[in-house]
Amino acid sequence: MMKATLAGDTKTMAEILKFAHDTESPIFSYSSEIELAAVVNLVYLAARDTYRVEREDKAGQGYVDFIFYPVRKDADALILELKTDSSPTAAIQQIKDKNYALRFKGKLGEKPKYTGRILAVGISYNKKTKEHLCKIEELE
Repeated sequence: MMKATLAGDTKTMAEILKFAHDTESPIFSYSSEIELAAVVNLVYLAARDTYRVEREDKAGQGYVDFIFYPVRKDADALILELKTDSSPTAAIQQIKDKNYALRFKGKLGEKPKYTGRILAVGISYNKKTKEHLCKIEELE
């Protein structure tokens, strides 16, 4: 999943999410955002080898669903926002509106903590169609 994310391969990301959701989620909680978060946690499990992954971390003007702090300062950082019955575009807009990327910028007058790209990753799930959609944008 991390390889697809860093490559911007949103089609593969959606396929991985659907497979994991279909094979790992109990039917009674399948459509909840909490279950989607559990699936995301599962598919990105290997990322913990090279990232410190935080859930509901304080960032900017709110709490981000998932934030991936790279171990290497030159690696790409990720901000993941999840939406049910919405769109990945709306998830990315929330990342921008709430300025979650501040977590990677450092304090005023200091050099940024990270020098790699900061990627906003929007993941949505439609309860009616059972469709997963993903979108990735590089933030400035």
